[in-house]
Amino acid sequence: MDLFEAASRADDGTPAVRADAPLAVRMRPARLEEVVGQDHLLQPGSPLRRLVEPARPGAVPPSSVVLWGPPGTGKTTIGYLVASAQGRRFVELSAVTAGVRDVRAVIEDARRRLAGGGEETVLFVDEVHRFSKTQQDALLPSVENRYVTLVAATTENPSFSVISPLLSRSLLLTLRPLEPDDVAGLVRRAVADPRGLAGRFTIDDDAVAHLVRLVGGDARKALTVLEAAAATAGDEAAAGDAAAGEDAAGAPDGEPPVAIDLATVERAVDVAAVRYDRDGDQHYDVASAFIKSMRGSDVDAALHYLARMLAAGEDPRFVARRIVIAASEEVGMADPTALSTAVAAFQAVSFIGMPEARIVLAQAVVHIATAPKSNASYAAIDAALADVRAGRAGSVPSHLRDAHYAGAERLGYGQGYAYAHDAPHAVAAQRYLPEGLEGARYYAPTGRGNEAQVAKRLERIREILDSVGPVSPPV
Repeated sequence: MDLFEAASRADDGTPAVRADAPLAVRMRPARLEEVVGQDHLLQPGSPLRRLVEPARPGAVPPSSVVLWGPPGTGKTTIGYLVASAQGRRFVELSAVTAGVRDVRAVIEDARRRLAGGGEETVLFVDEVHRFSKTQQDALLPSVENRYVTLVAATTENPSFSVISPLLSRSLLLTLRPLEPDDVAGLVRRAVADPRGLAGRFTIDDDAVAHLVRLVGGDARKALTVLEAAAATAGDEAAAGDAAAGEDAAGAPDGEPPVAIDLATVERAVDVAAVRYDRDGDQHYDVASAFIKSMRGSDVDAALHYLARMLAAGEDPRFVARRIVIAASEEVGMADPTALSTAVAAFQAVSFIGMPEARIVLAQAVVHIATAPKSNASYAAIDAALADVRAGRAGSVPSHLRDAHYAGAERLGYGQGYAYAHDAPHAVAAQRYLPEGLEGARYYAPTGRGNEAQVAKRLERIREILDSVGPVSPPV
């Protein structure tokens, strides 16, 4: 069981942190104001503020919460802040290693403490989506009876990964991915903050920019890379002092800070940044060339730009998202299996990670680049949206309206509707488009790949649909 209980606390009530703890732990926000990238959760009177800020006399106790967001966005931090708000006891379980027995032991201990007039317990469950239904069921009585304040963190959609009874008893707070400026600000804060590197180092702008690109919005990973880079820079500076006959350990106070430059970050994480320029323009240029190479069916160029992004430390999920978009935008119905390949690649990258993810991405790129191309679906939705935004959205034909409620029959809703499966070829001759848009054509299939067959079938379908009279007037 991965069980952590804060045995001691700092003066401000937060769990005490060892001086030799990892940088990401030392820099964990001690106040709500230090949380970045989640302004939508920090508005006055918001559920998160009510959880963290000291409760008013007679106020209703805080509800349990489910925190949903990408890695490194502050889910564990919020758990600590909830616990420290009124000096509550903080207990942490990892759903990777904890079982039902562990859950029940924590809950029973919390219940006994409350019965004896002791402090409240905040139970933080990391990766709650890994708990089985039985394990999640074991949490229900404690949440229902407020034996514990549950803070459950997940990177998976809670609608699919957390049981409904637990969700209904908790607040769902969605954390947004951190923006590059948020991560850069955290890095610079850690360099200067006494809890962090305490001004003993400086970091160049291009080193910060490269580090931000490496971590893909993950604050914890950013601080881990920064700590490794600082150690590398410190070792190199000490080696230089030794070579010069100086005792680095005995250097006087006021010694100039050690610089962390781009090369130091590269050495610390074994990733080269030479393919992206200092201002980050190449980041966008290479991504653009990657997409256009897939669109242009040049599989070799597409693989080259894929390799450049991966070698430069680009987040593989960023690359996978571009591939998923290209599967529909560039290939579409010319090869419907391209989207399945792209989505499968994105899912695989999410749980495999680098370096093996490069193989999955390469397979998806080869599929997209060599597939027949059609942007007909892309053009179709944009044409339909243009009509809707221009106000061309007539009344829904009465025979298509919902007839499953009292009074619908009196209004004539649903009357004359032809069930498609009862018609030859499952195509009923009736009007579907709203009034004013009869005969509108959005989707224009090409003759390439699978879409050639779609075009032939669609031609016959439209002949059948166009054989009916005008749309029935709205009631």
